[in-house]
Amino acid sequence: MTQGSRAPFVVAHRGASAARPEHTIAAYELALEQGADGVECDVRLTRDGHLVCVHDRTVDRTSDGSGVVSELTLAELADLDFGAPGAPAGLLTLAELIQLVLDWRSRPTKLFIETKHPVRYGALVENKLLAELQRFGIATPASADHSRAVVMSFAASAVWRIRRAAPLLPTVLLGESSRYLGGSAATTVGATAVGPSVKTLREHPELVDKAAAAGRATYCWTVDDPEDVTLCAELGVSWVATNHPGRTKALLAAPA
Repeated sequence: MTQGSRAPFVVAHRGASAARPEHTIAAYELALEQGADGVECDVRLTRDGHLVCVHDRTVDRTSDGSGVVSELTLAELADLDFGAPGAPAGLLTLAELIQLVLDWRSRPTKLFIETKHPVRYGALVENKLLAELQRFGIATPASADHSRAVVMSFAASAVWRIRRAAPLLPTVLLGESSRYLGGSAATTVGATAVGPSVKTLREHPELVDKAAAAGRATYCWTVDDPEDVTLCAELGVSWVATNHPGRTKALLAAPA
C-alpha cells in the first residue's frame, strides 16, 4: 500500500447484503460472523416517529408491501415481510440493530448510520437519531476514535446538525462529486470524513490525499469489485463499504 500501513476497515453495506436481504437481522448477523469491522444502515422515520432501517423512500422494492415509509406506522411496517422467498424477515428498527452490534462480544464493531434527505421530517431525523444513541449510551464518546457510532448523510445540513449537537461523534459527508467533497463543504459542516462513491474515487484518486491533508478520513462506497478493493487499499482509504464483507476481508488479508 502506498498510503497507509494497514488495510482499510471493512463496513458491511446494509449488512452482508449480497448474501442476505438488505437491512435484515440475518444480513447483519452474517456480516458480524464474517468479521466486518463496521456495519452500515440507512434510517427513515415512520409516521409515528420511529427510526427504521430502510434505504428507499418506499417499501415496494424490499418488502411484500407498498407505500411510503414516512406515511406508514411502525405497526403497519411490522406486518410486512422484508425477507427472501422461503426465509421471511421482519422490519428492522434502528434500536434493534444498535442492540445487536453492542451485544456482539467478539470485538467492538462500529455502526455507520446514514440519514436520508430530503424527507418531510427534516431535522427531526437527526434529533431522533441522537436521542436513540443517547439512550444506548453512545452519543457522547470519549473520543471520535473510540466512538461506536458514525453518522453519515449526503445532506450537508444533516452533518452540520450532528456536529453542532454531538461534536465528538464522527461524521461522513457523502457525495458523488469530487468538487463537492474536495471543496469547502466538508470544512463548513465540520465533517470528520468524506465519502465518495467508488466511481468518483476511480476518477479522482487525489481525493484521499486531499482529505488526509485536511485531517479527514475517507469512506468509500460501494466497493465490491476486487480491483476496486485493491485500489482503495493502495490509496489509503480508511473504510470501504461493501455488500461482500467476508470476501473483502479475505482479499485484504491475502499476501500481496
